[in-house]
Amino acid sequence: MSAKLHNYLQGAWIPHDGDGIPQFDAIDGTLIGTCGSEGLDYSSILRYAREVGGPALRKLSFQERGRMLKALALFLSEHKEKYYTLSYRSGATRADSWIDIDGGIGTLFTYASLRRKLPDTPWYLDGEAARLSKAGSFIGHHLMVPKHGVAIHINAFNFPIWGMLEKLSANLLAGMPAVVKPSEVTSYVSELMVRDIVASGILPAGALQLVCGSGVGILNELSEQDVVTFTGSAETGRMLRALPSVIQNSVPFNMEADSLNAIVLAPDGTPGTPTFELFLKEIRREMTSKTGQKCTAIRRIFVPENLIETVQGSLGKMLDQTTLGDPRTEGVRMGPLVSKTQQQEVRQKVRQLLQHSQLVYGDLDQFEVKSASKEKGAFFAPMLLRNDRPLVQTNSHEIEAFGPVSTLMPYRDLAEAIALVNMGKGSLVSTVATTDPAFAQEYVMEAAAYHGRILILNEQSAPESTGHGSPMPLLSHGGPGRAGGGEELGGLRGIKHYLQRTAIQGHPTMLGQITEVYQVGGAQPEVSIHPFRKYFEELVIGETLTTHKHTVTETDIVNFANLTGDHFYAHVDETALEGTPFERRVAHGYWILSKAAGMFVEPRKGPVMLNYGLEECRFTKPVYPGMTIGVRLTAKEKIAQEQRDENDVPKGIVKWLVEVFDQNDETVAIATILTLVKKKSSTI
Repeated sequence: MSAKLHNYLQGAWIPHDGDGIPQFDAIDGTLIGTCGSEGLDYSSILRYAREVGGPALRKLSFQERGRMLKALALFLSEHKEKYYTLSYRSGATRADSWIDIDGGIGTLFTYASLRRKLPDTPWYLDGEAARLSKAGSFIGHHLMVPKHGVAIHINAFNFPIWGMLEKLSANLLAGMPAVVKPSEVTSYVSELMVRDIVASGILPAGALQLVCGSGVGILNELSEQDVVTFTGSAETGRMLRALPSVIQNSVPFNMEADSLNAIVLAPDGTPGTPTFELFLKEIRREMTSKTGQKCTAIRRIFVPENLIETVQGSLGKMLDQTTLGDPRTEGVRMGPLVSKTQQQEVRQKVRQLLQHSQLVYGDLDQFEVKSASKEKGAFFAPMLLRNDRPLVQTNSHEIEAFGPVSTLMPYRDLAEAIALVNMGKGSLVSTVATTDPAFAQEYVMEAAAYHGRILILNEQSAPESTGHGSPMPLLSHGGPGRAGGGEELGGLRGIKHYLQRTAIQGHPTMLGQITEVYQVGGAQPEVSIHPFRKYFEELVIGETLTTHKHTVTETDIVNFANLTGDHFYAHVDETALEGTPFERRVAHGYWILSKAAGMFVEPRKGPVMLNYGLEECRFTKPVYPGMTIGVRLTAKEKIAQEQRDENDVPKGIVKWLVEVFDQNDETVAIATILTLVKKKSSTI
């Protein structure tokens, strides 16, 4: 890596102008390089993303974008050791970097897998259709399409890889290009990975650009189609969110800020119990992981007042096991803070906290460092503070030292614990350590409004728990109030930030043709060839097979009961029907579905390979002996599948609407089934 970092803009690597901002090794203070963004033409940069990257991504379906993310994740996995090597210079241990590097790549894999829940189109329908007229000839639906702008990601220094990849995973799957602005403190790590991403050629031109410097002015050229995501201090986030370009253009601004996250020990977590030990281990991990430089780190510790002395002593013994030093040295459990500047910032915040608290573990100056110079590096020892009057001395709920610093506080009862936790005015996460479901339920219900995530920690969940401080791709990450009021990740929820939800109205036939998903009430042209005889490419959305009819008998019901063992009284005992909705013995719902399958299935071998599953099923009207039923089988939606290897059969998933009707043409059951169907290029 050169001493002068480059920005990747408009398809080219460009060195920064001027002296730039120096970036220093957190371990020994040596110069790593410089970064800068002076003189950049952000208007051209954003226009390039909108005009080149956006159209290229929008041409791809969700399936294709998902496969793109998977290819990128596999590629980066092969090169990740170089990122680990460089990450040490930010002060991160191998375990710290695993969260950043493997955690970021893992998020790519997760979002790549989410393609299986999305259609094989560049858009998708959100929710169910709304019937807007009596006869059903006028309906509405919600369509979600990629915005025609650019996502600008402003990231924090503590996770130069994960912070970048977790945001990119969502916007790229959604079909929107991005300009990434990592922190100028650690952008040297981000730059190394982006160089590999560009070299891979996996992303289309314009899908990703990188600004390594301060990025001053990057939000001045926003349009109404752009999106901003911000991770960092609440103060900076509020300033950026109030910019005229954001307000005047109604630009979505997703903010994830540092917060005063808490952990609560319930009264049942007494010394000697597994809950007590897990509670202590979680605090130690969150204080020392990434040297406490995590937006999700535990800053406030609440314990029953009769246990505060015990917790203080036990936690001190655990922290004694933390070896501070060069993270490349064997046995070192915690590296330095990211920079000398950050070291001074944390020292200042600790002094402010000590105005209302006492220091019960650690020291600002007296500590040992292994295999490194305490003077040259940005080292900071773990520090435990104690505030015995947290309802009165409130700066513990207002001031955050962004390092290995936490404050221990007592509570008298559950109501007070909840009140104290909520005094943080909004947090990313809190943990409650308990085996008492009543305590946990009350805590969750009263604290949830103030938190983006709540972990219930005990012996049952601990073996596989990812812990207090680990956001998971399938769960939302963010929090109310001080935490920024934003929300990232959350599985498919994460991509909706980059999509526009538009209500569309019209006739079911037209809306089905537009969205490529059959809408109930739309045209159902009868097929001359059984649809199970058609290959994936040959099937047309909306085409329908109407089957022969079958008159239901009591023998059908009795045989099904004997075959399945389902002798529910409504099917077999007419004397037990008083007070039920049924007039006489009724056919099993699953018999109706099974009989429907027998009526619409083509028995001969053909392109349909197997039944892939059932998405929804409702039984809407009782079916009694003597009634006659038929089935309409309609091609509802098609989703192409990728080939795992050259020997894999080309295929796709076809969703079918199955409507079972009676002799009066009234629907008695409706379901959506899925089949795996070969493509024409395959052979039977």
